[in-house]
Amino acid sequence: MSEICPVCGLVKELCVCETIAKESQKILVYIERKKFNKNYTIVKGIDEKEIDLRDLARKLKSELACGGTIKEGKIELQGEHKQKARSILIKYGFMPGSVEVR
Repeated sequence: MSEICPVCGLVKELCVCETIAKESQKILVYIERKKFNKNYTIVKGIDEKEIDLRDLARKLKSELACGGTIKEGKIELQGEHKQKARSILIKYGFMPGSVEVR
């Protein structure tokens, strides 16, 4: 027997909670200068409770061919990848209007 999602009440295979969460996020993508004058692309504003940050960070790092980590609810990617990160987030289901680049 399949598991039932406690939030929406649908079977896990048909669950739409993550899709709805992606549409309601307000995401900010910006560059931050860190140690040794290295630039990091920061992806901030994703709700950890509704979306798996580890999985999303893994996908971003893989597509951008860079290193990175998750700290304090933010995804930190090594290098300058603002526009590329925005297009990848949109590809993974986030709304274009909700992803802001500074």
